[in-house]
Amino acid sequence: MAKKNKGEVYCFLCNRNIAVHDRFDVPILIDPNGSVGICKDCIKRTYEVIETYEMGEKNNAELPVNLDVDSILHENKPHLIKKYLDEYIIEQERAKKIISVAVYNHYKRMKYAMEHDGKDGDDIEKSNVIMLGPSGCGKTAMLQHLSRLLGIPFAVTDASSLTEAGFVGSDVEVAVRNLYYAADKDIAKAERGIIYLDEFDKIARKSGANNSITADPGHEGVQQSLLKMLEGSLVEFAARGQRKHPEAPTIKVDTKNVLFIVGGAFVGIDKIIAKRIHEDDSNIGFGAMTLSKDERDKFNDVIDKVRPEDLMEYGIIPEIIGRLPVICTLHELDEDALLKILTEPKNAPVRQYKKLLEMDNVELVFEEEALRAVAKRAIERKTGARSLKGIIEDTMLDVMFDIPKSNEPRRVIVTAACIEKGEKPTIENR
Repeated sequence: MAKKNKGEVYCFLCNRNIAVHDRFDVPILIDPNGSVGICKDCIKRTYEVIETYEMGEKNNAELPVNLDVDSILHENKPHLIKKYLDEYIIEQERAKKIISVAVYNHYKRMKYAMEHDGKDGDDIEKSNVIMLGPSGCGKTAMLQHLSRLLGIPFAVTDASSLTEAGFVGSDVEVAVRNLYYAADKDIAKAERGIIYLDEFDKIARKSGANNSITADPGHEGVQQSLLKMLEGSLVEFAARGQRKHPEAPTIKVDTKNVLFIVGGAFVGIDKIIAKRIHEDDSNIGFGAMTLSKDERDKFNDVIDKVRPEDLMEYGIIPEIIGRLPVICTLHELDEDALLKILTEPKNAPVRQYKKLLEMDNVELVFEEEALRAVAKRAIERKTGARSLKGIIEDTMLDVMFDIPKSNEPRRVIVTAACIEKGEKPTIENR
């Protein structure tokens, strides 16, 4: 340690010179003589090390799983799940049924395993789901409301950010880590949560010659890395902010009872399906479909006819498809559907803005043609329901800024011209 001058304090861990005048700016622990202390950086690093090792010890301990499966099954039968989803999700009737049944069967599988002490749990396969649907059709929203109903942790991970081990990017374990933090670091809760891998179509393997002769860090290698996790395995990962190395303490989460749902737009898969259907028709002869080719090729007409072989041709490896036995398809939303989304669900965008303005003693009125203009603009943007609130926000910005200046009772009227031509909504006294 360097020679101390009068009035100097050194950190006894890193030997950092802590100036006397910094004592009130830098938190330190000082002995009675005022000559030895601990700098804030060392305090922080010590705390991180202790916290990390405590998490590792907690993970290795036997954790009780307080899960009343019978109650969950009784309160969340498929028709009850769908009834709840109907309050928030417009249309997509078939998709809501598929998800409701998949979740119900997932918990029945858990009950079966518990009743057989986990010995015969593999007799019933996991009901992992693959969701196919265009952007903004309600995939993520449906799952968020589902997790809220069940009261279980739900984590969304962008699959396109995942890379094979050894490449720059996120390892596949990050999906389980996200669930762990969504469960407030409760491993028992995390082990019965839902993981949603969004943009899953972005990790479809490349076709053609490059498929086997080039490194593929974001595609087939990632799919291979996901296999054991989807099936059910003990996944190890380091805490956030900690680098993964052999001596670092890790957190372990068993994914055997985690429901995995993967989803994506799968742009172009409708053409793959249509091509297969056309080929089948040409071989059937008198049994050919009666729809015209143009009608048959529309996305909503063919997406429900998707088969595992279509997904394989798209670039999903057969082993992954085998671990995603439930295929859930969602339709493109037309103008009428978007119109309903604007006003009918409990969390409809128009309802949200009406509640916000009511707090300022203002009544919000959207004319029918204005709502239709919003729906048309969303279709033009090809973003589905995702952009509805953004379109309204653009129109309402100046109104929301000016309204709080007065508390007088007023009425705001939004017309089609406000959406189409950028005119300001009309404000009148009540």
